[in-house]
This record gives sequence, structure tokens and C-alpha cells, in this order.
Amino acid sequence: MTDNRTITNPADLHDPTPFGYSHAVSAPGETVYLAGQYASDASGQVAVADFAAQVQLSLENLRRALAGVGLGFENVVRLGSFVKDHDLAKLEILNGAVRAAFGDRLPAQTLSGVATLALPGMLVEIDAIAVRPVS
Repeated sequence: MTDNRTITNPADLHDPTPFGYSHAVSAPGETVYLAGQYASDASGQVAVADFAAQVQLSLENLRRALAGVGLGFENVVRLGSFVKDHDLAKLEILNGAVRAAFGDRLPAQTLSGVATLALPGMLVEIDAIAVRPVS
């Protein structure tokens, strides 16, 4: 699938790419909203306890949700990341995983540190907005 996103990082704003995101991303087409994905197993329970493993599984579940509607990471224009008890070590782990998934075509992203998430044991949840290309 081709990457139809236009990424804009204005020169009069700081370079966001070292932090794992872009300032603005646009794309023509149908908007698809993806629910927050977490480190769930087939029954919806939290499958792993480690933060880094939860990030990886959350992104894999996001990839699966995207594939379910015929899309991929190249169609994502925005991520929302929710991190329980956020700190800089967790930011580094999340940043590395997002870079591995998206390469140098980083989506816009907002990270929110939260006190708790929906289920016991959840440490991260990632939602997304993607755009289905115009055919």
C-alpha cells in the first residue's frame, strides 16, 4: 500500500522527530478511527506484565486492527498513547517502538500520562486515526 500522508514539521517549530512524532500529518481519503489497543490476549486479558512487552503487543494489536480494515501503519496520521505512571524511561521505550513501527514517516502523536487504565495490569494503551486512500 502506498503512503499517501503529507508530513509537515514547520521550520519555526522544534524538530519533533527525535521525540517520535510529527507536528502535522494530512492525507486525502476516508477517516478510520481505531480504538485503544493494549497488550491483550485473545480473551481480552492483559497478556504480559513488562512495559516494553506491553508496548510491542499493543502496537501489534493496532497493526491487526488496521489490517482488519485493509490498512497499515503507513495509513496512520495520528496516535494517542496513554501511559500509566509515565516517566522518561517509558517515553524512551515507547519512542523506540513507534520508530521501529513507523520508520521516518512518524504520525502526529499525543502522549498522556495517566494514573490508571481500564483493566488491572494495563500499563499502556494506544489508539489511532488512519486515512483510507482515495482510489
